[in-house]
Amino acid sequence: MAKTNVLSWLLPDAEATRRAAVAIVGLGLMTGLATTSPSVSAADTEANTPSITQTSEPSNAPAISLPGTPADKPAEKPVQAKPKAPSAKELTPNPVTAEQQRFTPTVEQMRNAKAIVETGEKMKLPPRAQVIAVATALQESTLHNYGHLGERNDHDSQGLFQQRPSMGWGTPEQITNPEYAATKFYERLVQVKDWDKKPLTVAAQTVQVSAFPNHYAKWEKMAADLVLACHGEGPYAKLAAEAEKAEKEKAEKEKAHKAEKAEKADER
Repeated sequence: MAKTNVLSWLLPDAEATRRAAVAIVGLGLMTGLATTSPSVSAADTEANTPSITQTSEPSNAPAISLPGTPADKPAEKPVQAKPKAPSAKELTPNPVTAEQQRFTPTVEQMRNAKAIVETGEKMKLPPRAQVIAVATALQESTLHNYGHLGERNDHDSQGLFQQRPSMGWGTPEQITNPEYAATKFYERLVQVKDWDKKPLTVAAQTVQVSAFPNHYAKWEKMAADLVLACHGEGPYAKLAAEAEKAEKEKAEKEKAHKAEKAEKADER
């Protein structure tokens, strides 16, 4: 009776031990599976992960120049080539037969000649028209922009071309403006039939109606050289350069004077 009781007391412990052993074996099997399963690498993860493509939108932000890097330079304006100097045939297409005169002009006279030439160029007139105009001014005023000379004045003639207000050339202020005076001369010259084929003195006299119709001829070669000088060539080229420099200096002084005058006006 006592033996049976001892066995019945031991059986529950045996059953518990069996169950514990089964549990341990099962845990070992699970651990083995975990350690023998293939590992998942970061590369595989990245490969299986859908990629997100970023699209960059255009930025309106101004570009920032980093120190040491050259900033973008503004585009330079193309330099316009100077017009080609006219040929002798363009300047004096007809034989020059009259006895010629010349002198060394001052900077002021050269500047006046330059104004006549540049006006002709603006009006798209050929070099021959410019020669006729300069020769006319040489005869009429020796390239001096005369105002009214009082008792010494010829009627009411004034300016480079000695044009007369009473004959419809313009006001005294207008005809003493070299560009205006030259423009008016050119406008009447091109109305003369075959002006570019006629002898210089004939074309000039048709416009001027002078009491000395043949006197324009003696200035033809000097006039041609003065036109050539405005293109940087010929015997008067250096004087033309000096006249251009003087013109720029004069313009700068006038600009400075206006700025000073405006500053004083603001202070008041």
